Amino acid sequence: MGTALIYDVEMTRYKLLWVDPVCKIEVPERLTVSHEALVRSGLADRCISVPVREATEVEILLVHSEEYLEAVKKTPYMTLEDLKEFTLQYGDVYFHPNIYHCAKLAAGSALHLLDSVMTGKVRNGMALVRPPGHHSMHNAANGFCVFNNVAIAARYAKQKYGVKRILIVDWDVHHGQGVQYCFEDDPSVLYFSWHRYEHQKFWPNLRESDYDSVGKDNGAGFNINVPWNKVGMTNSDYLSVFCHILLPVAYEFCPDLVLVCAGFDSAIGDPEGKMCATPDIFAHLTHLLMNLAGGKLCAVLEGGYNLTSLAQSVCQTVQTLLGDPLPRLSNLSAPCISAIESLQCARSAHRRYWSSLNHAADAPTSEISTKRAKLAEKEDERPEIEEEEKSPEEEVWPEPPKRISPTIRSASVLPDDVVCPEGCQRYSSSEDLNPLVLSKLKENFLEDVDDSDAFTAFSKLITLIEKMAKDEICNGLALVRNVTTAMMCVIQHSAAAPGNRVLVVCVGNGTIPSRITKDGKTLVVHISSEDRWEERSKYYIPLCLKKGCGDTSGFVHIVFGFLLPLGYEYDPSLVLLVRMPDSGVCDGVWQQLIGLLQSFAQGHTLVLIQEEEKAFLDLTASTLLGNPAPPLEQLQAPFTDDVEALERLRHRLQADWKLLQTTVSPESGGADEC
Repeated sequence: MGTALIYDVEMTRYKLLWVDPVCKIEVPERLTVSHEALVRSGLADRCISVPVREATEVEILLVHSEEYLEAVKKTPYMTLEDLKEFTLQYGDVYFHPNIYHCAKLAAGSALHLLDSVMTGKVRNGMALVRPPGHHSMHNAANGFCVFNNVAIAARYAKQKYGVKRILIVDWDVHHGQGVQYCFEDDPSVLYFSWHRYEHQKFWPNLRESDYDSVGKDNGAGFNINVPWNKVGMTNSDYLSVFCHILLPVAYEFCPDLVLVCAGFDSAIGDPEGKMCATPDIFAHLTHLLMNLAGGKLCAVLEGGYNLTSLAQSVCQTVQTLLGDPLPRLSNLSAPCISAIESLQCARSAHRRYWSSLNHAADAPTSEISTKRAKLAEKEDERPEIEEEEKSPEEEVWPEPPKRISPTIRSASVLPDDVVCPEGCQRYSSSEDLNPLVLSKLKENFLEDVDDSDAFTAFSKLITLIEKMAKDEICNGLALVRNVTTAMMCVIQHSAAAPGNRVLVVCVGNGTIPSRITKDGKTLVVHISSEDRWEERSKYYIPLCLKKGCGDTSGFVHIVFGFLLPLGYEYDPSLVLLVRMPDSGVCDGVWQQLIGLLQSFAQGHTLVLIQEEEKAFLDLTASTLLGNPAPPLEQLQAPFTDDVEALERLRHRLQADWKLLQTTVSPESGGADEC
């Protein structure tokens, strides 16, 4: 299995033939620069090339009316004047004699990608297509879109493959109203969109793009809108929405397939979006979706009009689909107040539908930015949009850092009598260790100075993490006699290096020595059934589940609501995952946890397991090697007492850890401006 890439130069062979200030940004170069960047970086060669095909009329009619299809079919034979006149009946779109052919190729490409994923020929993939699709509606072209590529793919997946639940994630900066209208009464499709809104002043200027449009009839709760009411949203704002609303709901929904409306006008420098999120954020957004649906993910290009950030964002997305380690996102700040307001409103609107959100706070009652602005008196009059002082073309941002893929994906430190998991390389070298390091090992961690087996195991661990620091090995796992001692050994060595920070995630009951959390070099997140709150420091965070780590819903609530935000804000150089004896965490949750922790430290994760729990080696190695974790069953509500205690803890912690914020309050400390 691999990653599919669909592209054909034929979809560049249409363009605007007259002067139109709105449509001039939709150019053929959008496709060519994206593909050229993939070729230049070597990513295209690593993908499995899947040829394009035209969508059939029957497939197009899954979403669009016969009347509309028949009208578009006539466009290849129209004169220039006829095309202009035909275009006037639709909004912000243009037609060309070749656009019908290209639109069939775009929709067909999405379907061919879907076929490749659903039949197991590839694990995931991306389709680079024009024209885009998410604005087109049942009976109308709209917003550069002719046929709704992703909506057609969703209906096709249900019809041909019997897919029961589909998640559509639309991270384009415009609201994909065509997708929303298509599925707003359908509980088998969960549609999520964030979009520039600005109190309904930004295109498409729809009342139903606001946070309280949640779907209709049986589809109520299956339409999630997060409106951006200011421009300038950053990586922190995007991650907050993923952690605190999209991922909890998506895991509760438990999709069989993930479709992404991959619009990159939400990246920095785009003239439409005017946002400040850097291209490498799309590596992380993609990764956070890849363990859903057993890894079945199809990304289909939508918008993106700054040719530099578009090409960079496409490369970041495809490289993540290929399984490469993620770039570190440094200097994450607090989400801005406007973003927190939108998040709080969306969570409040959906708490009645999703048990993962039933603890969400009420929407703010003050005069906040999410309050809808009064529209112009005439229904068809577009509200006036204020001119921006600074053109987004002036934005300058660093090129995304080069993403290094170590030669060895995963290495293991195991006793000699334990079989090494398939695909994982047994690590046996402990040579060239600094004599001072060896001396500290003996002094601090060996009760019996003659315990050569323990000394050898610890030496191998130290050497392994040094190889990880040099990007010679990506991640590793170790079967050890005592996980607490091994954890202390790794922390002492790793945290001693200048600039290093270690995120320690302990799962299960046990004691964490207080001395490791004093100086900020180590952040410990301890998930157990024991209420251990102590005023140690901001770097020791105990998270308690009364029913223990076997409480799947509670555990998932902690991972998204606490662990991921803390990890992103802390930005570690190494992740140490410790499975305490008899932790009780189930196999699927354990694998999901390992996969999600690959978001940090460029994938440098070391997993420690005690010897009597060697049964977990194979599934641990499988996830470290990049295989998607198995889907979890549809989740139930976490225990009320646990959630209430965790929310009290959130209130205490959010002054120090800004990405934990889910509500606007005087002490929240969100950024005043986006």
